[in-house]
Amino acid sequence: MQKLDTITSLQNNQIKLLKKLALKKYRYEYKQFTVENLTIIVDALKAGHDFEYLFVTAEFMTRHLDKFEFIQENSKAGYYVIDEMMSSHFSQLDTPSGITAIYKLTNNKIEDNQSIIYLNSISDPGNLGTIMRTALAFNFNNLVLDENCVDIYNAKTIAAAKDSIFKLNILEDKTGSWIRETKLPIYVTSSHGDNDLETFKADDKFCLVLGNESHGVSDEINKLAVKKIKIDISDNIESLNVSVAAAILFYKLNNK
Repeated sequence: MQKLDTITSLQNNQIKLLKKLALKKYRYEYKQFTVENLTIIVDALKAGHDFEYLFVTAEFMTRHLDKFEFIQENSKAGYYVIDEMMSSHFSQLDTPSGITAIYKLTNNKIEDNQSIIYLNSISDPGNLGTIMRTALAFNFNNLVLDENCVDIYNAKTIAAAKDSIFKLNILEDKTGSWIRETKLPIYVTSSHGDNDLETFKADDKFCLVLGNESHGVSDEINKLAVKKIKIDISDNIESLNVSVAAAILFYKLNNK
């Protein structure tokens, strides 16, 4: 990796691009997104996912010399040096990290020979990122998101998802056609489900739908479901956080 330039002006085209990439509209227009986390950048590189460009402050390079040297030795991209003021100008974090990488958005293909997790209107980026990371941990590598889910390239989503953002096969079902046309048996979760998770026997391959934090799975998808699964919980609480429910489901269904 070689140094490309030291940027000193907020009017620089690269800085303008970074500012735009804070918005979902431009992420999809330019097919790029940013990561402002050293650990994610390093882990992605170890897994073979290189960035297009890197922006880093001199202070950051000094403070994280060992990891920055690893990046230099293993990335084929170039880097720009910026100052703290510029980092604050475009950062999506409350406290800028001092390092930002630009990545290409990729079109992943869902693997039809494996089970699929379908996310229906997950609105909290922290929940979405946690579900992504947990799915990867339990070998659910295929993820489909409907059009009402929060953006997977949101900075808060990525912060929770870690490097799973690069390792999962992710499809965005913007028209709802995928869920209507899939041949996989569809399972939904419901407090009124007639299939107790503890004794539930899953098919070899299936589509598990996780619904909105407040409203659950949509009526339309409920009508498509062949099984409704219930997680038994104490009467002292009404429901589980969707990311917590996801972890329980993934663990049980992965060990069926």
